[in-house]
Amino acid sequence: MIILASGSPRRRQLLEMLGLPFRAVAPDVDESLLPSEQPEVYVIRLAREKARTVAALERGAPVLAADTTVVLRGRLFGKPATPAEAADMLRRLQGRKHQVMTAVAVALDGRLEHALDVTDVTFRRLSDEQIAEYVATGEPLDKAGAYAIQGKGAALVEGIRGDFFGVMGLPLRLALDLLARFGVRYHY
Repeated sequence: MIILASGSPRRRQLLEMLGLPFRAVAPDVDESLLPSEQPEVYVIRLAREKARTVAALERGAPVLAADTTVVLRGRLFGKPATPAEAADMLRRLQGRKHQVMTAVAVALDGRLEHALDVTDVTFRRLSDEQIAEYVATGEPLDKAGAYAIQGKGAALVEGIRGDFFGVMGLPLRLALDLLARFGVRYHY
């Protein structure tokens, strides 16, 4: 049994898809960006903090955590707070290639390791009407970059180069590799 340090339904869904036995515990971690913190440092720090925080409460079980952010030209796009902020993010991303960075961390008994996935996603050109219609679905409001590639947001995407599951929020190959280092082997 592993502990998933996350409140994300998408991460739970991915572990369920693989048939991994787990229990989810939402970590209480401040996700504020530190002054002049670079995007990859930010997501790695948060994934590690989430894993460490939950591992301190859940001794003896491997704790898997992840954090995802969207980056365009060095600027981070987290989860939008309002529909207007979501629309603004989507306007900036439309017609452009951006990176989705997802860090994964595993903690157990004082040991902590991490890995980073970076996937390029290119958005189609979108009209203001298309953006407004997508925002009106409500889907963008709890997603980094204001879109869900596994949902209606798939219609925004022109192409992807990298790990689809990393864009969803949990690059499975990295998660399974890290868990194997902690003695959790995946069996089909």
